[in-house]
Amino acid sequence: MSVGSVQSADGFLIFKKQGVSMSLESVMSSHHQLLQEQSQMVSSDMVAIAKKQRVQDFFFHRVTQAFSLLVLVALLGIIISLFVNAWPTFQKFGVHFLWHVEWDIINEDFGAAIAIVGTVASAGIALLIAVPLAFGVAVFLTETCPVWLRRPLGTSIELLAAVPSIIYGMFGLFVFAPLFADHLQVPLQKILGGMPLVGFLFGGATNGMGILAAGIVLAFMVLPFVAAVMRDVFEITPPILRESAYGLGCTTWEVVRQVVLPYTQKGVVGGIMLGLGRALGETMAVTFVIGNANRMPTSLFSPGTSIASVLANEFGEAENLHFSTLFALGFLLFVITFVVLALAKMMILRAEKAKGN
Repeated sequence: MSVGSVQSADGFLIFKKQGVSMSLESVMSSHHQLLQEQSQMVSSDMVAIAKKQRVQDFFFHRVTQAFSLLVLVALLGIIISLFVNAWPTFQKFGVHFLWHVEWDIINEDFGAAIAIVGTVASAGIALLIAVPLAFGVAVFLTETCPVWLRRPLGTSIELLAAVPSIIYGMFGLFVFAPLFADHLQVPLQKILGGMPLVGFLFGGATNGMGILAAGIVLAFMVLPFVAAVMRDVFEITPPILRESAYGLGCTTWEVVRQVVLPYTQKGVVGGIMLGLGRALGETMAVTFVIGNANRMPTSLFSPGTSIASVLANEFGEAENLHFSTLFALGFLLFVITFVVLALAKMMILRAEKAKGN
């Protein structure tokens, strides 16, 4: 038998078999049934895709949550292990351990004051030197530097951040210390050593070692980190803000002070805190040039010690209470870093609150 079909005006096919045609109602019914089957298939596919996505989202959420909790667990583990090992020292000396200036390994009489003062003093000197220099470098790179010089100069700063700390220590001991003693310590002691009020800061032996030398070497190390962060946050300032300020007749310094710095305040403080954390915890570079003397420094040229240098020098031979005391110093270094970061966060919050008011 011959089977034929014709196209109707409304788009439906009307089939003819031996001269008998199917009715329009049956065609519409079959078409509607076909649409329902297709919609059911599509809906079932969508449900399957949605279930698959929910499973993927669940596992992704749990995996990222596990990574975050792993960092928290590691931090808590470090704190607990430090405190547990340091407990014999805290139990014997109590709070007096913080300001006790004795460090007698033979008689097991220990105090943390010498190491704390050396750590805070060297890190403070490093920031006083590095932050203004890093700010100037960042402003030059983002505001006034020629385009052809911007990339190689920025790359050079990033390469300085990659130099190992022991290289800085060797540079400080064999290159910087002799130059520092001959060309800076001696003239400063001759000029300022006899002056009232500040003369005592420049007393002591001029051998290139001491708190000031350690602070300067730390400044070399901190500078690339702070400068790189400041440069990056300065670059995210919207160009329209800069252009508007220049259009009003502002100078470059006014644009930086009144537009760039307020916009990037959090990033700038974060970069400074990053540098401070590096300075507080630095070990080898400080150990090479600080002098490693367990006595309270009386001037900028006096040899001293830091928490990190004490740990590096004495952990290999420590035992009993001496071993516990080194863990106590490590715990105190952690507390000092935490307090500094907390104060920085509070400062940022207060500044933002003042802006809001």
